[in-house]
Amino acid sequence: MAALLSTGLPPAPEAPAAASRPGIGDSGRDAARQAEAVRAPVAIVLPPREGFAPGAVGAVGLMVQRLAVHGRPSLVIGAAPAAAPFAAPPFRAAEPAGWSPNRTRRYAQGVARVLAETAPCLVEVHNRPEVALLLAARFPRVPVMLFLHNDPQGMRGAATARQRAALLHRLARVVTVSDWLRRRLLEGVENGARVEVLPNAIELAALPPALPQADRERLILFAGRVVADKGADGFVAACARALPALPGWRAEMIGADRFAAESPDTPFLRRLRPAAAAAGIAMPGYRPHPEVLTAMARAAIVAVPSRWAEPFGLTALEAMASGAALVCSDRGGLPEVAGEAALIVDPDDPNGFAQALLALARDPGRRAAMAEAGLARARRFDIGVAAAALERLRAELLGEAA
Repeated sequence: MAALLSTGLPPAPEAPAAASRPGIGDSGRDAARQAEAVRAPVAIVLPPREGFAPGAVGAVGLMVQRLAVHGRPSLVIGAAPAAAPFAAPPFRAAEPAGWSPNRTRRYAQGVARVLAETAPCLVEVHNRPEVALLLAARFPRVPVMLFLHNDPQGMRGAATARQRAALLHRLARVVTVSDWLRRRLLEGVENGARVEVLPNAIELAALPPALPQADRERLILFAGRVVADKGADGFVAACARALPALPGWRAEMIGADRFAAESPDTPFLRRLRPAAAAAGIAMPGYRPHPEVLTAMARAAIVAVPSRWAEPFGLTALEAMASGAALVCSDRGGLPEVAGEAALIVDPDDPNGFAQALLALARDPGRRAAMAEAGLARARRFDIGVAAAALERLRAELLGEAA
């Protein structure tokens, strides 16, 4: 009864015998445990507002989909989608359940009902510490991992060092997508033994063909959420200074306030549009992710001038993998992604930012060298590398033989 009161989740069905449960039993039960792990799926739990459809997906959903199609059988669980979800892997909607005033708890209750029906061997919760803790208490015999794509110090259930220490104590593993996030997680925490770094990945073989720098359009591209945190206004200010000195060049901003066609028209966007138009910058709005990658494959320069501390910097990785010369800030995990393959700028220094754009635009040899360095850097983040690392971690948690 105490467990039910602490989680607020529906009661669990009668558990199978210990010999058939992953993570339970002694060495004589290894074969049974491994056989069940092969049959049972990995349950991957999305944040409740994360899209999982080809036309409406954010960075978390995109990474989940990429890894899931390259790994062992899995089931993705999330909120009811507004559009048809990806064809693979299988997806189940979790309908909010219960009477709690806490929406996260109601979502966790809905996820728990799906888990009770599917009996996964492992549960992987993305970006929601509260959900991970609730499910770990509800299913004590199933390993639960938490994957952090954002700064945990800004998350409910992980804001304090004490809460983060409790996460590491109660969960099987906590995985971060960058070492910068790992350091944020462990700030004030003594024991980091259960923390793993698994960087985001990109499927290089699935990208549009990348044009050589000599054949690329003279285009300076911004792609992502058009918000202040992403340095969108800094991009406009820099281009306003650089473009008049770059005949034949143009600039474009692909994106909206959110990763969806129905993204709201915010006050920030209404202020930005006139400035962008005056600078000659095109703003076509939101575009599906494949169109963004196609634009990167033809753009000579891609800028990622984030102000906020990027937990990873997937757009920067996609730009390098697409063969563009990358200009980016050094906030958060971006230096880990870009390494020496990018030109670093301050998004709040429009003159310096403009000078960096001018220097690259006027030097085709430098652009070509940076593009080659970016492609080499991107190969370290290929989906096969990440999928193999994730599979090793899963096998370890499930007690499978190497």
